Amino acid sequence: MSVNRCVHLFSRLQRHINTRTSRITSGGCRVASGSSLLHKQQAVSSRNVSSNSSSSKPPDTSLFVPVSLKTDPAVHGTVGAELTQPLDKNELLKILNRFYKKKEMQKLAADHGLDARLFHQAFISFRKYVLEMTSLPADLHIILSDICCGAGHIDDVYPYFMRHAKQIFPMLDCMDDLRKISDLRVPADWYPEARAIQRKVIFHAGPTNSGKTYHAIQRYLAAKSGVYCGPLKLLAHEIFEKSNNAGVPCDLVTGEERTFVDSEGRAAGHVACTIEMCSVNTPYEVAVIDEIQMIRDPSRGWAWTRALLGLCAEEIHVCGEPAAIDFIRELMYSTGEEVEVHTYQRLTPFSILDHAVESLDNLRPGDCIVCFSKNDIYSISRQIEARGLECAVIYGSLPPGTKLSQAKKFNNPDDPCKILVATDAIGMGLNLSIKRIIFNSLVKPNINEKGEKQMETISTSQALQIAGRAGRFSSKFKEGEVTTMHRDDLPVLKEILSHTVDPIETAGLHPTAEQIEMFAYHLPDATLSNLLDIFVSLSQVDGLYFVCNIDDFKFLADMIQHIPLNLRSRYVFCTAPINKKQPFVCTSFLKFARQFSRDEPLTFDWVCRHVSWPLAPPKNIKDLVHLEAVHDVLDLYLWLSYRFMDMFPDTAFVRQIQRELDDIIQQGVRNITRLIRATDPNITDPLQTQSNRRSQTGSNIGAASSSVLTKTRGQRGQRASGGVMDSSLASRLVRDGLLTPDLLQQLQKEWSKDQKQENASQNAFDAQHHNNNHGKRKKKKK
Repeated sequence: MSVNRCVHLFSRLQRHINTRTSRITSGGCRVASGSSLLHKQQAVSSRNVSSNSSSSKPPDTSLFVPVSLKTDPAVHGTVGAELTQPLDKNELLKILNRFYKKKEMQKLAADHGLDARLFHQAFISFRKYVLEMTSLPADLHIILSDICCGAGHIDDVYPYFMRHAKQIFPMLDCMDDLRKISDLRVPADWYPEARAIQRKVIFHAGPTNSGKTYHAIQRYLAAKSGVYCGPLKLLAHEIFEKSNNAGVPCDLVTGEERTFVDSEGRAAGHVACTIEMCSVNTPYEVAVIDEIQMIRDPSRGWAWTRALLGLCAEEIHVCGEPAAIDFIRELMYSTGEEVEVHTYQRLTPFSILDHAVESLDNLRPGDCIVCFSKNDIYSISRQIEARGLECAVIYGSLPPGTKLSQAKKFNNPDDPCKILVATDAIGMGLNLSIKRIIFNSLVKPNINEKGEKQMETISTSQALQIAGRAGRFSSKFKEGEVTTMHRDDLPVLKEILSHTVDPIETAGLHPTAEQIEMFAYHLPDATLSNLLDIFVSLSQVDGLYFVCNIDDFKFLADMIQHIPLNLRSRYVFCTAPINKKQPFVCTSFLKFARQFSRDEPLTFDWVCRHVSWPLAPPKNIKDLVHLEAVHDVLDLYLWLSYRFMDMFPDTAFVRQIQRELDDIIQQGVRNITRLIRATDPNITDPLQTQSNRRSQTGSNIGAASSSVLTKTRGQRGQRASGGVMDSSLASRLVRDGLLTPDLLQQLQKEWSKDQKQENASQNAFDAQHHNNNHGKRKKKKK
């Protein structure tokens, strides 16, 4: 590597490290190769860590929860009173209040970690302790007695105040240790086995349907041993079947399933797994990491970071969008590993049409309507079948078996089903014969960095991922088409697809169980949720990384906080992948944890009683949603069974009824139009309703709401709902994300004010007009 290359590398790294100062000089690089380069770069990393320790960010003290002190008056006895005299509570209150008001004491406390918030909380606790305790420690009693008698100074209270503060805020005494534990600036060092070998990283970059994953899998199949890491169970299943069909024995490992091809359970040389389940300790010849752009995912990005930095494989084949190339290069420079890039072009082209579909009457065989809500799925699928067409339905919460069944139905040329209605769940993991992708909307709900749900226009990356499903090399449609359902969405879609994908700049990290256990050692009285908050508050990451959103983890931690579990078991329970929007799933999670805490195995009979098995076919949409929730509960059981085998012993029986439940759900989805009709017989055509309502309400929007519509670039939100659409324009704008409730209230106030002013003006005009007419009548009478 040349000197110029080193300088370029360090300058790029420096841009991403927001807490570093300029400390890399032109003479700081030396030409090195192989292991020597690795050692030098690790030395640079260690120097950066040490230099950063002095500029660490202050902790968020709002997360520090005071510990309740359990004191035994008998321990202290009456030694203090015997040596001096009983204390006057009124005098003590005056002394303590004077102590609190002294600026010198506040500044001294701040130097020892007590900011204004903590100082106030500690003082309140200390004052209560001094005034309410019947017997104080002898040393504190004597000092207070001396101050009361004028023989001591009020500043003498400070050491005892700090002693009390550190008892109720134990983190003050171990802040340096906590900072070291939560230092996440060099995650590559967490994987010494991977750093001990010189890995070769090959990046297969290209758009959807370009063959990038195919080339990586060919190398995987040719290797003596290998691991495939995918984002979905469906993708892991696909590689599992493809490998075994090619005569390469391959095991399957997902969160809920372990399948060994060897009858005696011996591990095969190859394994296909979901990325969270990959082993960073097992050596492989080849590893494949699919969809690498998900390394920046706010919730799951940590799994891709862990796989990329930690897999012990001679060759790491990375597949994903070209937008990740520079970042992966940069990340691998920090480990001393070069990146070889192979680029691919799309095998089948797709074009953006110049006209929108506008009506479901214009659908053609091979069409796929993409929605971003289940209500739209239900409504549109009914309208399609009302026109005498059959359609397949795919959305995220359907079981994998049902998704594959619906995909097979749509792909089968002999099946009359030629239309697909789906969410963006088709973006990866399913091979579909789609001719035309039709975006029903360009707005979808997203979770922002703060964990808040908001409506946003889909990104270029998301649009390309979905649009890329149109036309597939292995299908009968060699060329794809992309358009929108609504005319005003089409220019917005063209604008989105004309942009380049934003380059990836950061990778996700997540605190490990070991790190949280070390935190708990120092803070034994803190809850798991509070431990996570303090960890994230104190954590330090360099500019290449961010800490993933932990709101789902904390949601589960708070839910089972009252249940007596050891920390490791509690941590494992909270990493369970459940849908917190499903009340039945959350209730089941709570019952599982409670039963586990009693050390009572969760038997098959217990599970059957809980889910009311056997279950009848769904009669309406509500029944179908409940069956999907039950399927998730059985998934949760299987997921936990691989972590706590003794407590979840009946895996085989649960898997059997889950297969039966999958068949019941498939039957319900096949009859989804009947279920929708049974749920709400008054559902109307959403497209026709929208068209009529536009003509009726278009002139009533007003300047304020027009500006909102302009700001959102013509977005129309989720047009088709599961029921009769609300006739209130304001309600629809709020629901579609075009107005926030706060903005709506402000608009209402302004409209009300304008209306009052208009009424006042009208009244004044009417009064003047009346007076003028009255004056004229008087003149005429004269």
